[in-house]
Amino acid sequence: MNNGSANMESNSIRQYLDFYDANRGLIEANSAPVMNSVRDKARQALETARLPRKGDEGYERISVNDMLAPDFGINAGRVNIPVDVAASFRCDVPTLSTALGVVVNDMFVPTRAVAEKLPDGVRFMSLRRAAEEMPQLIAPYLELPADNPMAMLNQLLLQDGVLLHVSAGVQLQKPLQLVNIFSASVDLMAVRRLLVIVEEGASAKLLVCDHTQERQNRYMSLQVVQVNLGRDSHFELYDLEESSPLTHRYSALYASQEQGSLLTVNGSTLSGGMTRNEYTINLTGCRSQATLAGFVVASDSQVTDNSSLVLHNGEHTHSNQLFKYVIDGKSTGAFEGLIVVDEKARFTEAYQTNRNLLASADARMHTSPQLEIYCDDVKCSHGAATGQLDANALFYMRTRGIPEAQAQAMLRQAFMADVI
Repeated sequence: MNNGSANMESNSIRQYLDFYDANRGLIEANSAPVMNSVRDKARQALETARLPRKGDEGYERISVNDMLAPDFGINAGRVNIPVDVAASFRCDVPTLSTALGVVVNDMFVPTRAVAEKLPDGVRFMSLRRAAEEMPQLIAPYLELPADNPMAMLNQLLLQDGVLLHVSAGVQLQKPLQLVNIFSASVDLMAVRRLLVIVEEGASAKLLVCDHTQERQNRYMSLQVVQVNLGRDSHFELYDLEESSPLTHRYSALYASQEQGSLLTVNGSTLSGGMTRNEYTINLTGCRSQATLAGFVVASDSQVTDNSSLVLHNGEHTHSNQLFKYVIDGKSTGAFEGLIVVDEKARFTEAYQTNRNLLASADARMHTSPQLEIYCDDVKCSHGAATGQLDANALFYMRTRGIPEAQAQAMLRQAFMADVI
């Protein structure tokens, strides 16, 4: 081990560097040349990476080591793993009609609906195939921030992903849906990438659902989502996790917005094991707007950690964040949000709210909303509150004949209503 890698807090990433070195030829043979061109930079960054330790932020937060410590397998040879796709359609979103794509572990499986329902000017396809056919379109987006070890690991091991490309002026009326399915006979890591490019004046909506089959095995979702919005474009992303207690999920979203663009991101964690979602949104264009919302329903020993960084770099930009948690059993929730307003970002409006319900004596919630403002002509606010279910409301409902469990469920649903 050289001096750079000696800085690592454990062998959690070293095992994947060793795997890459031993299987580089296989990994590159099952990917695209333009995707292979960025692996050396990722490997170099990982050699010198210092992994954050648990407690670096001042409390017991999920660390990289926590997520990567199990010895997850990687399907570098792209072996086809059979899966019952229909068994994972449990989202039950009413009246939803979508053009559907499926990712089995980390292999994109296009459906007939994708080919038949998409209008001209829309590509919803394998990222590897797009990188082979249109390398000039994909190349500018392949390199990720070098200061994020998990993003660098994604860049190092990525073999495929999903591309959503909406050409200028195209208004995609029907939502798209992407279903990520975990199913394998062994512990497995899926290296996933979603690249979204919405060009000038275009619009689209995408629902992403994460599900786990073969729930007795351990899984790790190592995911990066990149959203790039052109001038006056509009994009909505809804992300729903419904996985197993043995599933780890790391997801980093990077969004860049040009002038007049509108972005909506809504992340929902209904079930899982260890989840860390990171959102970085850069409002570079004048009058760009972003809405970021999320809710968490955690139980048993589930751990869910959401982190947001919203950067206001253009004038007249607007952002609104709302995250709500219901924490039950011995589960743990965490929220860390930071808004940064640049000195040139005059007339910014930025708001951030975190509200939490602790439904048991053993539940824990950590929250840290923050503001950094370097400009005077702005309107900004942030706040957080944590409490329990309203005892008076619960008593009132019980006196009207509603069983306690049902009354609690109704109050929790009402608490979440504005996020939903």
